[in-house]
Order: sequence, then C-alpha cells, then structure tokens
Amino acid sequence: MSGIRAKQKEKTRRLLIDAALSQLSADRSFSSLSLREVTKEAGLAATSFYRHFTDMEELGLTLVDEAGLTLRQLMRQARQRIEKGGSVIQISVKTFMEFIESNGNEFRLLLRERSGTSAEFRAAVNREIRYFTMELCDYLQQANKLDAEISYLQANAAVTIVFSTGAEALDATPEERVELAQRMITQLRFIARGALDMAQRKQQSETVNDQG
Repeated sequence: MSGIRAKQKEKTRRLLIDAALSQLSADRSFSSLSLREVTKEAGLAATSFYRHFTDMEELGLTLVDEAGLTLRQLMRQARQRIEKGGSVIQISVKTFMEFIESNGNEFRLLLRERSGTSAEFRAAVNREIRYFTMELCDYLQQANKLDAEISYLQANAAVTIVFSTGAEALDATPEERVELAQRMITQLRFIARGALDMAQRKQQSETVNDQG
C-alpha cells in the first residue's frame, strides 16, 4: 500500500512541476506565476501543493535543478554518441539545439533566473552552470589531453557562447536556428583551436625551461 501511495505522491508532484513549466513562455516568467494558477493547471486543490512544496520558491528551485540535470544528461548522451564516431562540436551543438526545441521553457527559466531578483535562484542557476562547465572541462581534459587550466578556460568560454546563442534560438524560426547552430559550431571551433594552440605553446615553453 505504501508503494502505491508513494507512486501517487510522485505523480501529483510531477503534475505540479509540469503545470508550472507549461505556463512559462516568452511573455511569462516563473515569478509571475501564482500557486493558485499552478494548482488549477495541474487539476489539483491548492491544499495539495503544500504536501509537496513549502512554497512557490521551493517549486521554482526544483524546476531549476531539473532543467540543469536534463541538459547535463543530454550532453552526456551526446558524448556517448561522439565515442561511436563523429564531430565532437557538431554533435554537441545538434544535441543542445534539440534541447532548446524540446525544453524551451526549462532553458528560459535558467536564463531568466540567472539574473533574477532572488539570490537563491541566482545561486541555484549558477550552480547548475558550474556543474555543466566542470563536466565539459573533465571531458576536454581527457579527450584532448589538455591540462586542467586550459580545459577549464575552453569549457567556460564554450558554455558562455552556448548559453548566449541558446537565448537567441528560443524565439528563432527553424531557418534562423540552423544559422545560429552553424555560427555556434564555428565559434566553438575557434575556441578549440585556440586551446590547442595555447597548450602547444605552454608545452614548448616548459620544454625550453627544462632544457635551460
């Protein structure tokens, strides 16, 4: 019986999360949503909300965590696809643009709350971006045999470009998204080549110092 209750509780919690996400749009931010609107969209009584979340802020922080996790999981899957052959940058960009298309509201939430008025929300979004950056940094370090400093600089620059282009892609037409994806691929290639060049120069400098 407890297993059935737990499943029902998780189902209700999911309804609230999905109801909040479904109401986000280019014209509607999370901060403008009310508890009553969310529960009405979910088809639940307002009292049901408090069995799952303390307040709207806790619901919002849950949405931020889920959005960050979804994006990181997709990029991990992209890296698995890369191992089977293909361009690292092209596959990563394609996966990210698919995320924007399928999870636009989640990405919109990350963008807005990153510079929103709530310190807790800003901290939560920055934490998710930091996780995303560090996972990419670890991958670059292993895949390209770069040191930690150069890998981090490359990852940080790449994530900055990805989020900036993602913001443009949210309300773009399909044709514009294709152009944005191509631009992102070119920019990420610039960064990758710069990182490799920096690594080579650093290695040459260290070799000279060792010989000296």
